[in-house]
Amino acid sequence: MMTGTPLSPLTSPLLAHIRHGFFTREGGVSSGVYESLNCSLPLKQRGEQGEADKQDDKLENLIENRRRVAAYLGIEATHLLGVIQVHGNRVVTATQSWALEKAQQADAIVTCESNLALSIITADCAPVLLSTTDGKIVGAAHAGWRGTLAGVLEATCEAMVVLGAVRQNIYAVIGPCIAQKSYEIAEDMRETVLSGDKHAASFFIPSSRLGHYWFDLTGWCVFRLRQVGLGTVHALNVDTLSDEKRFFSYRRGMFARQTQLGRQISVIAPRIEKS
Repeated sequence: MMTGTPLSPLTSPLLAHIRHGFFTREGGVSSGVYESLNCSLPLKQRGEQGEADKQDDKLENLIENRRRVAAYLGIEATHLLGVIQVHGNRVVTATQSWALEKAQQADAIVTCESNLALSIITADCAPVLLSTTDGKIVGAAHAGWRGTLAGVLEATCEAMVVLGAVRQNIYAVIGPCIAQKSYEIAEDMRETVLSGDKHAASFFIPSSRLGHYWFDLTGWCVFRLRQVGLGTVHALNVDTLSDEKRFFSYRRGMFARQTQLGRQISVIAPRIEKS
């Protein structure tokens, strides 16, 4: 059981100046297929590929798991914000906290309010955390292939610019997600991606199966962020599918014919000004 283990978030030196973490599935109270730090929102969510996700974890578990994450980062649980992710490009600018049951449909959040924390949940899609070099403006984006194609990363950067950020002074870190070696896709998905971004061709390599390819989601996200003109972009290059001990994975669940799935959380909060 993982319920007795401590929380074990991954961090990046690029974001060392602010509170952040790409949390694993370790250190929570959920059990069974949700073991243990399942941080799905305590309301009906949508699956990693857009279909309905049956979330049967106990409400009290979801609330406690998210509370533990907030406490780990020194954040009030009520100020740990989330959105209902729908694989689009909508970005919410947070100016105050909201109850989780009031969460909007979006795939990214930005803020400059130091008392707020932004969260994204994933289970193979890429969690992307962004911050200005001074840590005053931050963002969090959920970047699956659909959302990336729709421009969610570019929209997140633009929303940060509206708040006062300068693109060259924005750091972006891509957290644990499905790696190219684990992400075999069919020709129809490749054609859909290429129809919207011809530059994505270099992120597909043929697999041994005719008409199938290995897709580098991380590399594509890095490319898109650099095209926007960000100062520094870094990827942790940690594969969610192959590391069952530490990560939930939609595709792993799909292979096992599971209809229920937990999600790990990634969190970022602006730098607190010292008085």
